[in-house]
Amino acid sequence: MTSDPAVGTTGDKVRRNVTINVRATAYVRDIIDQAASIMGKSRSEFMLECARSRAEDVLLDQRLFALDDARYEEFIRILEGPAPAGDSLKSLLAGKAPWET
Repeated sequence: MTSDPAVGTTGDKVRRNVTINVRATAYVRDIIDQAASIMGKSRSEFMLECARSRAEDVLLDQRLFALDDARYEEFIRILEGPAPAGDSLKSLLAGKAPWET
């Protein structure tokens, strides 16, 4: 996915300005609280992290999506272009394949 809009360009946190209200049973709240505690997070942090991760998975699993002409052309240009030759890619390509070791 794209960069996190909740983090500014300098890495500073951006103020959260939207409220999401959720109703749950005491049992579900207690399970969430236990898991959040294990992870060292608040209930809100834990729920947002889990919900965001799942939302990203759902969006990334989409096989059909619609783009206008300009976005489609940009999409095709990126797909057909070379991968950025960063250090990680160079290292990966320089090593042996897992089945060759």
